[in-house]
Amino acid sequence: MLISEFDFDLPEDRIALRPAEPREAARLLRVDEHGALTDSHVGDIANFFKAGDLLVVNDTRVLPTQLDGQRLRDDSVISIEATLVKSTGASQWQAFLKPGRKVKAGDQLLFKSDAAELKAVVSAKDDNGLYTLDFQHGPQELLERLHQVGGMPLPPYIRSKRHEDEQDKSDYQTIFARDEGSVAAPTAGLHFTPALLEKLTAKCIAIERITLHVGAGTFLPVKVEDTDDHVMHAEYGIITPESAARINAARAAGGRIICVGTTSLRLLESASDDTGIIHPFAAETAIFITPGITVRSCDLLMTNFHLPKSTLFMLVCALAGTEVMKRAYAHAIETGYRFFSYGDTCLLSNTSR
Repeated sequence: MLISEFDFDLPEDRIALRPAEPREAARLLRVDEHGALTDSHVGDIANFFKAGDLLVVNDTRVLPTQLDGQRLRDDSVISIEATLVKSTGASQWQAFLKPGRKVKAGDQLLFKSDAAELKAVVSAKDDNGLYTLDFQHGPQELLERLHQVGGMPLPPYIRSKRHEDEQDKSDYQTIFARDEGSVAAPTAGLHFTPALLEKLTAKCIAIERITLHVGAGTFLPVKVEDTDDHVMHAEYGIITPESAARINAARAAGGRIICVGTTSLRLLESASDDTGIIHPFAAETAIFITPGITVRSCDLLMTNFHLPKSTLFMLVCALAGTEVMKRAYAHAIETGYRFFSYGDTCLLSNTSR
């Protein structure tokens, strides 16, 4: 399929720079199995569920991997910005550097705050513009100092319009966040609050936690013209035997499986067999879900509104139908829904089966 089939016009003012307050006040667009559209709010989402349904959420926690510092080379010092994107060793990370053209292998990098400093040596650069940084600290010390020096890795389309601040440290973390390892938030989960969870519990709707550590590849543009030529980024995920058993039991009892976010869906689908049974999983996944692929692992998906020509928009088109999603997105744009990480959300029925 051509990537151009998933393009649409998005006005700049539809990009949310801050989340709704309170979080469950965000708008929600329900797209049912017939393609009918219903405008609602996240706080009323329980109205679309029934007792016995199971929400599957991603409990990954975002690391503060945005770093500002200096490149040191002999007597030459320049300012540098680093975004850590993937851990590749005990104290080694891949990173995007800005301005990357002024960095080469062997350069030293220094990042510091009033509380601590981080030191690294640039050891390599690959063809995708990723630099390998060898930090001069042990794994535990590196993690501790990262929390003292780093900032939240907001998506590029937010960072281009404003700087990260103290408010983002809580705004860009879901209520489910537990297991550190992501460099981007599973943003559908940002809408949930304790009050909303109480509503769901009162209706006998259960929550199951799985873990997919979100990588920065989720924000990378698709640079090829055909989906067959796109190489999907890999992310590490875990579904314990106990979680798999509870998910399968809920479906066997007649409950619907509702994925909160595309990360939860991608992990469930990676662990699913051809009949939709979920198996324990602990590995990287680079699953790429496009129209024509049958999604067997879930019945509903709650997800934010995604970028034009993105792999995530292709995923929702696979789940609910391309023409249905183009019409839903056109409605969302026309009626003022807010897009992307801090934006509004939609609830989609799986019609791919």
